[in-house]
Amino acid sequence: MLTVREIKARTETFFTQKGVPNPKLDTDILIAHSLGLKRLDLYLDLDRPLTEAQLDALRPLVKRRAAREPLQYIIGTTEFYGLTLKVDARALIPRHETEELVDHTIGRLAEAPKRILDLGTGSGALALALAFKYGDAEVTAVDQSAEALALAAENAEALGLRGRISFLEGSWFDPLPVGVRFDLIVSNPPYLTEGEMQTAEPEVVGHEPHSALVSGNEGMDDLRILLEQAKTYLVEGGLLAMETGIAQYDALKELAAANGLTGESLEDLSERPRFFFAS
Repeated sequence: MLTVREIKARTETFFTQKGVPNPKLDTDILIAHSLGLKRLDLYLDLDRPLTEAQLDALRPLVKRRAAREPLQYIIGTTEFYGLTLKVDARALIPRHETEELVDHTIGRLAEAPKRILDLGTGSGALALALAFKYGDAEVTAVDQSAEALALAAENAEALGLRGRISFLEGSWFDPLPVGVRFDLIVSNPPYLTEGEMQTAEPEVVGHEPHSALVSGNEGMDDLRILLEQAKTYLVEGGLLAMETGIAQYDALKELAAANGLTGESLEDLSERPRFFFAS
């Protein structure tokens, strides 16, 4: 019978051959997941033999990761701003940069928002994180994908927030009632160009929803819609907070000004202009 140590070594080598990033970490996570253990618990008994049934449970997971399916889709969950979210191919996997967007947004608010709108909610990450932060706020989450909305609703249900969030299907502002206004509008819209998508990792190109990533030849199609219509849906002094592409600041600032908004860009932890705020 093969031990955890031996399976770890074989899997790491296999992942390396297949070009999987972080082969050691991914190996540990998959083995621990298949055994129902925490990752660090593997190291308490590396010479533990694995049964054939345990190997049968692990093999398809390894095969999927070797084919460059995202680890989060295989595991079925990811952590976002202290929340455990269900993730699958219905929506984009929340990134660390989007957690930074939450931090920056909270830091820019002088008082707790009463009404929050999350446009292109996907898995519900932004809506859920902000609903937890602002317990008295009315939160609305919009997505044009019925499948993504279903996933977001499942996450809200699992976190006990289903009654706090309204889910609306449609493109950006289209499904909103006439006259409704928000203190805070947040969005992580598609902002990649077609060229950028061609050079993205296989996990992104082959598995994540294309429509949640790419926005025209310049990556600006959806950002343009948001900036052109945001003022209609913001209260006086309200804030629009978005994650954007790193080469789009000048165009975003011009668009904001053309639509009666004052815009500002902030850098992410890699010192790239990743976030855009307008009011």
